[in-house]
Amino acid sequence: MADGKGAEDIAGGIALRIAAAGSFSVMTAVLKLASLDGVVAPEMLFYRAFFGLPVVLIWVLTLQGGPKAGLANLTTRRPWAHVTRSAIGIASILCVFQTLTLLPLADATTISFTAPIFATLLSFLILKEAVGPRRWAAVAVGFIGVIIVMRPISLVSGGGDHAVPLAGVGFGLAAALLTAAVTITLRQLRGSEHVAAIVFWFFVASSIVGAVLLPFVGSLHQPTTYALLVASGVAGGLAQLFMTASLKAAPVAVVAPFDYLQIVGAIIFGWWLMDSTPALNTLAGAALIASSGLYTAWREHVRRKDSLIQPTAPPV
Repeated sequence: MADGKGAEDIAGGIALRIAAAGSFSVMTAVLKLASLDGVVAPEMLFYRAFFGLPVVLIWVLTLQGGPKAGLANLTTRRPWAHVTRSAIGIASILCVFQTLTLLPLADATTISFTAPIFATLLSFLILKEAVGPRRWAAVAVGFIGVIIVMRPISLVSGGGDHAVPLAGVGFGLAAALLTAAVTITLRQLRGSEHVAAIVFWFFVASSIVGAVLLPFVGSLHQPTTYALLVASGVAGGLAQLFMTASLKAAPVAVVAPFDYLQIVGAIIFGWWLMDSTPALNTLAGAALIASSGLYTAWREHVRRKDSLIQPTAPPV
């Protein structure tokens, strides 16, 4: 019976992670559509956070123990750590949304998955974690994938329809780097803070920053565009909850690979909603980036298992 329960947990965790990937895909797709009506990144930040906040709050109030216990989970012993995490996260999301306005949906999503590559680099530089030659090789493969997505031959030959805007690639890589930095701060926060507090206060901070920026950069849009922005908030909030729940149901090494379904979702939504098909360069680069990320996640899982048996095991 125990084995059956474990299998159910794993299956449930995978299902939740697939739901998270689908929700993130919907969020990015509707924001890409909204950008076609002139919606800019700070507007996306506000509407995504503001309309996602009720979803997060409902989740908080229905946590185990009831509303009172759920609200108690929002208390924090490290408010300034939340400020740091929120500042980096908001900068990351602004770069993500700016990338969406500049690149095709599939390209923008693919480049966002270089975050694990930067996480390896930052863990080496900041946390002084040992990184072995095989993980360095995975980093190199990932960056080769980025170069392929950039289509340097098209750029050198004068661009044309197949060239990718360098500004979009730059914002995408900046977003991935900042996302990796968020991962580092989350490692430090999770030791003392409830996950509900981490998610809730980030959405609050994003709403506040977005509201401050809105009068300076916002503009009036079509009613259908506002509907898309509301949908982005709901989808973003659900994605966050599905992702969090998946980690409770199954180990991260099991569920994390399903995040790459977002690339598939981006290709499908790009073709369906915007009549945009990815170039062969994008598909080839995505394969290399995904391979790099999956291998890094697998080696991290193996290292953690080995450290339980032999703490002095060499890095790989």
